[in-house]
Amino acid sequence: MMCGASCEAVVFQSVNFSGHRAIATSTGKTSNGLPWLFSAPVDLLTFTGSAVVSLVLVAIGFQFGWINGDTPEWTWITAILLVDVAHVYSTGFRVYFDNVELRRRPWLYVLAPLLSFLIGAAIYSESRLIFWRLLAYLAVFHFVRQQYGWVALYRAKGKEHDRFGKWVDTAAIYLATIYPLIHWHAHLPRRFYWFIGTDFVALPIWLERVCRPLYWAAIAAYVVRSVYRGVWLGRWNPGKDLVVFTTAACWYVGIVTLNSDYAFTVTNVIIHGVPYMVLVYWTQRKDQWVGRAPSVGGRVLRFLALLWLLAYAEELVWDRAIWQERSWLFGSAWHDESWHVWLVPLLAVPQATHYILDGFIWRRRSNKDVAEMATSAKTADP
Repeated sequence: MMCGASCEAVVFQSVNFSGHRAIATSTGKTSNGLPWLFSAPVDLLTFTGSAVVSLVLVAIGFQFGWINGDTPEWTWITAILLVDVAHVYSTGFRVYFDNVELRRRPWLYVLAPLLSFLIGAAIYSESRLIFWRLLAYLAVFHFVRQQYGWVALYRAKGKEHDRFGKWVDTAAIYLATIYPLIHWHAHLPRRFYWFIGTDFVALPIWLERVCRPLYWAAIAAYVVRSVYRGVWLGRWNPGKDLVVFTTAACWYVGIVTLNSDYAFTVTNVIIHGVPYMVLVYWTQRKDQWVGRAPSVGGRVLRFLALLWLLAYAEELVWDRAIWQERSWLFGSAWHDESWHVWLVPLLAVPQATHYILDGFIWRRRSNKDVAEMATSAKTADP
């Protein structure tokens, strides 16, 4: 499965998506008494909504035989093209379409894609397997770190600074993603893969058996601590709970429970790409061209339309020149393979740049404005 996607989404803007003022308190809570990142409705739609859609699609897949059969083409269009590939380009709104941010660190934003191409071309010219394997593991790292980033932000928003709690939360979110990946590596080959069928290295089955009880212990410890904080201390953090539980559910079902390309696609991509696009949309500067649309619907439509246009253009070249799988959508194939050594690394630049820059653009230590947004609830006009 072509699963280009997204390093660390650690800091997100704390705003109220409904456009109403949220009152910040000394505990970091908004006016409804809970530490939502945006607002209760939007947090629920962003995290719970995307997970529910994923799991409902799995249930539908059972009814139509897609779990054990071929993944329908509409799944590739909706999950991969319109979510996965599109969310990669949303990084551009935080960097390349933002003149202020672009001028702030020009060397980083120029060198990241340039070095991605040069290093990628050098590796691909020596070994295609190593190229895809390195890109796959970079993507995996990015997917795992993004889920940790949401948890880290909810901790900051809820003013949770205790060391024991950090250990519990960190263990839970990392094992919620890493254990399914270990299971995957220990049960190769699977009916699904990240980029190509051989991009993962097999691990011994004993490692998966050792990690299994650690996984359940970490989830159980998280549940106990969350209930204790909520019931006895009155310090619920429902957004963080949603991230941990939806991540655990979708990754376990999509990787461990089911051996299905369709199930992996809908559970892995949607809960990763949709929240990221919500984040980027809400942190874009409103003086940029997308923000000048007269209505919320217009701004969202212009935002998505540009992402989808860029995603389609990239996948058109990928399909016609490399994969040659969807001529009905992208047109006839180009059969000259002599330029693949340059074209493949070039087409991978948006993904690699997305992975690299995410390790910088969401860090609180290097971005004062983002740090302030992470600890206060501000009025925002969607």
